[in-house]
Amino acid sequence: MKKILVPTLIASAIASLAAVPSLAQAQESTLSYNVGVVSDYRYRGISQSRLEPAVQGGIDYADKSGFYVGVWGSTIKWIKDSGATKGNVEVDLYGGYKGTAGGVAYDVGFLRYEYVNNTLGNQSGFVNANTNEVYGALTYGVFTAKYSHAISNLFGNPNSKNSYYLDLSANFDLGNGFTLTPHVGRQMVNNLPTYSYNDYSVTLAKDLGNGLSASLMLVDTNAKVTPYTWGPKYVGKSGAVVGLKYTF
Repeated sequence: MKKILVPTLIASAIASLAAVPSLAQAQESTLSYNVGVVSDYRYRGISQSRLEPAVQGGIDYADKSGFYVGVWGSTIKWIKDSGATKGNVEVDLYGGYKGTAGGVAYDVGFLRYEYVNNTLGNQSGFVNANTNEVYGALTYGVFTAKYSHAISNLFGNPNSKNSYYLDLSANFDLGNGFTLTPHVGRQMVNNLPTYSYNDYSVTLAKDLGNGLSASLMLVDTNAKVTPYTWGPKYVGKSGAVVGLKYTF
């Protein structure tokens, strides 16, 4: 393992079961909570949990003005798998504004990936894993395009500021509580082109009622094996992820 790239959050929202705010502006201010479990925590196609289960949860406040803030967390394994002695929890802090203009919904904001007490920067070839990104998204009909830009080093990689991720997805309502979400993404890593890759997924989600939902995601990447073998496993391999989330 040499340098780390791309670990976490708001991994596809359905895939990671994180409670990312809707692009549609809220009619009333709301405060919500969510807890969940996934068979594998994938973010941008890459497993953050060594292809093993993770426990997740978050809190979101959406103001009727369009502003929102939230916090979301998950258990992880990639930092310790890279040789660090501490860093088994990810906490994401985010805030932004969402609204509509001319039939297009938009969302702009800031996201801080905090890897609690991580010591990755003590390892040769790494810097501290904590990462800051700004993002913007546009939704028209069922289609969404989102751009995320790192304003710090990206997930422990030295000299990787200004890396970016492009996310294209669609959300199809199949009726009876089912939704289908295909996705394709491109992670570009500044000054580390061999660490750049594409990821692909399709997620089937089911609203079970009373705040409970379930999901099944099929995911794959073309990430190179050497940079994305963290600890004992290649974390960019194809796979299936199941999840269960409760929102209240």
